[in-house]
Amino acid sequence: MNRDRGLPRRALGRTAVRVTELGFGAAPVGNLYRAVDDAQARDAVDAAWAGGVRYFDTAPHYGLGLSERRLGDALRDRPRDEYVVSTKVGRLLVPNPAPTGSDLASGGFAVPDDLTRARDYSRDGVLRSLDASLERLGLDRVDVVYVHDPEDFMGPAIAEALPALVELREQGVVGAVGAGMNFVDPLRRIVAEADLDVVMVAGRWTLADRSAAPLLDDCAGRGVSVVAAAPFNSGLLARPWPPDDARFDYDTAPDEVLGRARRLASACDAQGTVLPHAAMRFPLRSPAVAAIVAGFGSAAHAASGARWVGEPLSDAQWAAVDRADLNPTPTGGPR
Repeated sequence: MNRDRGLPRRALGRTAVRVTELGFGAAPVGNLYRAVDDAQARDAVDAAWAGGVRYFDTAPHYGLGLSERRLGDALRDRPRDEYVVSTKVGRLLVPNPAPTGSDLASGGFAVPDDLTRARDYSRDGVLRSLDASLERLGLDRVDVVYVHDPEDFMGPAIAEALPALVELREQGVVGAVGAGMNFVDPLRRIVAEADLDVVMVAGRWTLADRSAAPLLDDCAGRGVSVVAAAPFNSGLLARPWPPDDARFDYDTAPDEVLGRARRLASACDAQGTVLPHAAMRFPLRSPAVAAIVAGFGSAAHAASGARWVGEPLSDAQWAAVDRADLNPTPTGGPR
């Protein structure tokens, strides 16, 4: 780990790619769930950069290419050797034969649906997808490429998509090869069967959901790095006190999960910090984790995220949080 620029950096596997401990997740600037304008998107990237973030993650899926275009525009005048960009393959963007006017209902992004997504994990699909991403980003290379959400396409992902990316890595076209999804068991299979450097697991190695622990063990044993995405678990951990309607794993948080989050929130408050701070720092407690990726759609959110990741919690603070996680006694809220 070094602190040459920005936040501390960690290597991805055995590669020369080094990512800052916080990565900027660019789905929100692709209009995830709601529209943001170009200026707000640019301000979010600028605030992340000012906070020391030098790792930026995007995908064709995010806003049907809007995220990649906006991220490329925001980074265009930055020194290319100072930052790392990752994108993803597995979804080709193709003309939509039956557009409805908005992608919100089908894809979750508030953008026109003139394009649609075609799943393609073939070697040709990987190469076509990467070429299109480079054009949208305005870059001649990306540093990391993940095979995106292949849980229902494991055969072609392992037999075609990942080997194609390995070829590109060996040619020096990309720096690191990975796979990313929300599901632990398919990622464990990929780690066991494929030649890759990093996995991105979303929402499964967090303060509230630690189900990726076996995956982290597998990765540590094979020299594969982990990028822990979605540290707030759909919003449950994003506020100092989780509200009654807090979301967890894309749905309303069950009472048991909400109660646990509130116990953690009270413990954080008693230790002079806040729940989102602990949520952002928790994944880095594992040496298998190279970085956290969190989505930021505004400058304020990007700035606070960078600040929290840049401020480790003390051993005493973690001990109090850990005790609260084991203590079922309900609490009444922060002081």
